[in-house]
Amino acid sequence: MKEAALRVLGAELVRKFDADKVSRADWEKTYTEGLELLGLKIMTTSDPWPGACAAFHPILTEAAVRFQAQAITEIWPAAGPCRTKIVGKPSPELDKRAQRIEDDMNLCVTERMPEYRPELERLLFNLPLTGSAFKKVYFDPYLKRPCAMYVPAEDLVVGYGATDLASCERYTHVMKRTEGELRRLQRINFWRGVDLPKPSPVMGDKTEEKKDKIIGLSPTVDTDDRYTILEMYI
Repeated sequence: MKEAALRVLGAELVRKFDADKVSRADWEKTYTEGLELLGLKIMTTSDPWPGACAAFHPILTEAAVRFQAQAITEIWPAAGPCRTKIVGKPSPELDKRAQRIEDDMNLCVTERMPEYRPELERLLFNLPLTGSAFKKVYFDPYLKRPCAMYVPAEDLVVGYGATDLASCERYTHVMKRTEGELRRLQRINFWRGVDLPKPSPVMGDKTEEKKDKIIGLSPTVDTDDRYTILEMYI
């Protein structure tokens, strides 16, 4: 595509992404305020007296941990999470082939993809808190192997009115990448070799700010040198 056409297309897609963000502003506000109820941070208040401790019972956190613990035992048994099923009439040859595929898949997700289970654990913890969670499985051109990552609901922006990802007009994965990661993918021609300006972190992401506050982080422009990448499926 010509550079001018790419520029016009990029501007149109960013405009639609901004509209999708606005359409779910109420959900983001509710989710952000709900993070205060997890009981993970000690706070002080002036009611009923100055310096009084404001505590929240960690019942939501306990419920999320219990859900995570029960779900992981069902999804990830000792023999591995992958199972095969023969559709149609079974035969000794098909049984052997199915067993080879099952063994290879279990070897892949337990040995070759070391991030698979930790990312699944993160997903299962956040799923009952947010109501939605996503797992992205893809081939990493730099690592030269399949990868699996947990995508929080706040980082996946779906077009207004969509009921599922398969039929929606567009959805966007908001990613944060360092300059080194970007340049590695540019060198192997996965991304276009364009000049990179200095990163300008988008301040004002209320959900990310709230999570940082709860765990005790306070990133600044000097420490957060990541680029914001919009990976859109349209």
